Amino acid sequence: MSKIILITHQKGGVGKSTLTFNLAQNITKNVKVAVIDFDLQGSLSQLKELVSDFDILSFKGETNSITNLDYDFIFIDTPPYLSNYLPKLIELVDLIIVPTKAGILDLLAIKSTLEIIEQGNKLQQALVVFNMIKANTTLTLDILIGLEEYKVPIANSHISDLVAFTRSVLVGGVSRDKNAQAQLDNLTKEVLTKLI
Repeated sequence: MSKIILITHQKGGVGKSTLTFNLAQNITKNVKVAVIDFDLQGSLSQLKELVSDFDILSFKGETNSITNLDYDFIFIDTPPYLSNYLPKLIELVDLIIVPTKAGILDLLAIKSTLEIIEQGNKLQQALVVFNMIKANTTLTLDILIGLEEYKVPIANSHISDLVAFTRSVLVGGVSRDKNAQAQLDNLTKEVLTKLI
């Protein structure tokens, strides 16, 4: 049976598609992986011809059919708004990753996303991931304090704002950058641990 991972946040620009790509890429060695692109922009769908380690599927309109797909892991990349499909997807998934930047506007925007996850009784199956973090910033601590009221799990691993992550979709991952790969490996371990 597939492990299904939803990557969602109502705010655009938090790195959902890049994080989805890199997590999928990072676990493909011994398992069969698919990414479903729910975003109408189709950022990941445009990479179909460039990616050979995992499958990229475009969303065809039936959320229930996702559970019938023959993959070990299925990552679902969502659009930068709260779509009508989100509550249905939340019901299906094993883990919800909510990437966020360490900014005040990001904290304000994450509330609506977390409320929908909470309505689906899946808050403990969520994982907030600090993504695209600037070096030497204290904002991350401020945002952590702001998230305490939600009692949502927060990843210990943070993903920095490194060029390696930005380029990763064109070069097949971050393996050329040891720091980026170490961050991604740590986050991947946390994700897999949450799925057990």
